[in-house]
Amino acid sequence: MGWMAWTLPSALFFITIACMLLVMTVFEVLRPCVERKGFLPIRTTRGDRLFIGLLGSAYIHLFFIGMTDLPIWYPFGISIVWLISVLRWG
Repeated sequence: MGWMAWTLPSALFFITIACMLLVMTVFEVLRPCVERKGFLPIRTTRGDRLFIGLLGSAYIHLFFIGMTDLPIWYPFGISIVWLISVLRWG
């Protein structure tokens, strides 16, 4: 893995994503979910909401990186709130 310039934040990011996928897989095996309709305009499963939340978080970060000079902690906080909201009420 020496071809990539791993930093602690990037390693933590990918480890966190892998842990989220592992927990979601175990949770799905133990308690299968059914589709439900929340504030999103489509019926979604737990995995769909995780994917939409992560995709939205990526766009939030790209917007902040491209449009502002604010520290990365601001979009990180907004992304956490977005992800929790989508997983809970999406």
